[in-house]
Amino acid sequence: MRVLQVMAGAEFGGAEAFFTRLVLALDRAGLDQRVVIRNHPSRAKTLRDGGIEPVELPFGGLLDWRTPRALKREIKDYRPDVVLTWMNRATRMCPKGDFVHVGRLGGYYDLKYYQNCDHLIANTQDIRDYLVGQGWGAEKAHYLPNFVFQEKAEPVPRHQFFTPDSALLVLGLGRLHQNKAFDVLLEAVSRVPSVYLWIAGDGPLKKELEEQAENLAVKPRTRFLGWREDTAALLAAADIFVCPSRHEPLGNVVIEAWAQGVPVIAADSYGPGTLIEHRETGILVPIDDAATMGRAIRNLLEDDTLRKRIAEKGHQAYQEAFTEKIVIEQYMDFLKSIQETA
Repeated sequence: MRVLQVMAGAEFGGAEAFFTRLVLALDRAGLDQRVVIRNHPSRAKTLRDGGIEPVELPFGGLLDWRTPRALKREIKDYRPDVVLTWMNRATRMCPKGDFVHVGRLGGYYDLKYYQNCDHLIANTQDIRDYLVGQGWGAEKAHYLPNFVFQEKAEPVPRHQFFTPDSALLVLGLGRLHQNKAFDVLLEAVSRVPSVYLWIAGDGPLKKELEEQAENLAVKPRTRFLGWREDTAALLAAADIFVCPSRHEPLGNVVIEAWAQGVPVIAADSYGPGTLIEHRETGILVPIDDAATMGRAIRNLLEDDTLRKRIAEKGHQAYQEAFTEKIVIEQYMDFLKSIQETA
């Protein structure tokens, strides 16, 4: 079986990171693949280091005529059995052809971009339910979860970010975007004296969030780390991971914290709210409720028994559903099944 994967993703993001993990894991599983990505030196290097030579294309706007032509040439040359396109732009630019076209969605997207697809993959059960609710045939809408790695890493030295070893440390990960609600996390931390906060990510709200940290008088104990690739090492350094997102279709960062055995607090948005069993695999708080989030942080740091239990239960949830082995087996079974029915 030959599979062409196409990703026209952003510079940073959870879907983009998972795309790279999945491509390399499927290669380790023996799948014959060709990979097309938007021009991105760092992503291309990661793929090359793993043994995959990607094709890089512009994936520009509506006036980009080069990318669709080049993509059509790649399909003609490679003759894939399956073309797997990631999100809107790659799916829209994919031509029709003698292959099974699969669109992969990581959110509640407008399905006008997916009308030429034969099958759709959702990375949460809720997104699959949304697809069926929008009129997509249930037999052609599939839930395939993400996976993350559980390999341990040495903690990032706290002194590297001027953080005392004895301090209680909260970690947040993600793009500095309105949906991620780091403004709520900053306000929550302002209500928990002496706790330090690391925010690893980049995005359009960086300056605004730095100003908010100063206004809330938490800047002396808040560190903006920029975009980082060493997630496991950051989690190893933290006492608690917090996902404050207003809108989070999956909550891949929750799974990453589970994999590393770090206790999780999350706003009850779609993804984390579906993943987490409250007070078992994590703590859920209402969206946009900084006061409750602050209390949850303080209570979890003070309750050693609860903190240990939700860390252990979260890791168990990871082991049961989100390991590389489990997810890759599901992808290989799915690809085989659609090839047999094509």
